[in-house]
Amino acid sequence: MSRSSTTNWRGVICSTLCGVVALWLSPPLSAQEVEIRRWNHLPIDGNFVTANFGRTDGDIAVDPVLLLDDVSVEMDTWLLGYIRTFELFDRTARVEIRQPWQAGIWNGVVDGTPTKVSREGWSDTFARFAVNLVGAPPLAGKAYADYRAATQVETIVGAALGVRLPTGQYLEDKLINLGSNRFTFSPQVGVHQQYYNWSFEATGTAWIYTDNNSFFNGNQLEQDPYYTMDGSVEYKFRSGIWVSAGAGIGLGGQSTVNGVERDNRREDFGWTASAGFPVTRSLGFKAAYFETEHWAKVGIASQTVSVGLVGSW
Repeated sequence: MSRSSTTNWRGVICSTLCGVVALWLSPPLSAQEVEIRRWNHLPIDGNFVTANFGRTDGDIAVDPVLLLDDVSVEMDTWLLGYIRTFELFDRTARVEIRQPWQAGIWNGVVDGTPTKVSREGWSDTFARFAVNLVGAPPLAGKAYADYRAATQVETIVGAALGVRLPTGQYLEDKLINLGSNRFTFSPQVGVHQQYYNWSFEATGTAWIYTDNNSFFNGNQLEQDPYYTMDGSVEYKFRSGIWVSAGAGIGLGGQSTVNGVERDNRREDFGWTASAGFPVTRSLGFKAAYFETEHWAKVGIASQTVSVGLVGSW
């Protein structure tokens, strides 16, 4: 095979896989995330820290025109998060930052030859600002405790803006990276409905990507917005133990490389089940299982198991 044809072949692989790779590596831990308690009522002037470990195994589907078979990924993710709550214009608001460190191995058969790629390092930082527009008054200490004890039914409406920052490990001459080398903005609107011990949440998100002008050997990557809708239900026992389940869908995200559109529009589905319990008054444990499927011809089917601790003061 000539050097020119090899370069063209690599370009075809890169153009087809870019949306698939972005699918799995977008905002930690996934763009098609199903997250609970995004809009729950928290006391103001509070600090919340999370430490989480997750193990993901996934099978990646690529365009059958390529000589790529049995593509899979195994990823370990260590995630630290911090939330600070405060009062903003007589409303409860919060800022959040999450930083993952990842170690992953991708396996596949390329034109009949088994191939393995590994990456280890920091992934992109994710920051989020959220404010409750309806319900959840800004309270702290005893006033907050009294309000929560007396409130059995409540509707909370919130809005948020998340930003994925291009801080992760990125190599311009590699197709698979832990960092994205671009900004991703994610405006959100959501509703949280409490009914006694039950809580229900629904969130709509638009993931808006800036261009990556240093994508794989000097190419330019553009990507259409990716839209997600997810919801969850949670039940909390008197002991403080809680269990939850959720599901979500995602559509869009078609990519363009050097002005040429790729047939890689995403249609994804994900669901999760999780549980947690208090260890002490200010420390809690949580565990979760998260699974994704794809309805389009390209995408990823993955399973993630995670455990973590949540501390507050």
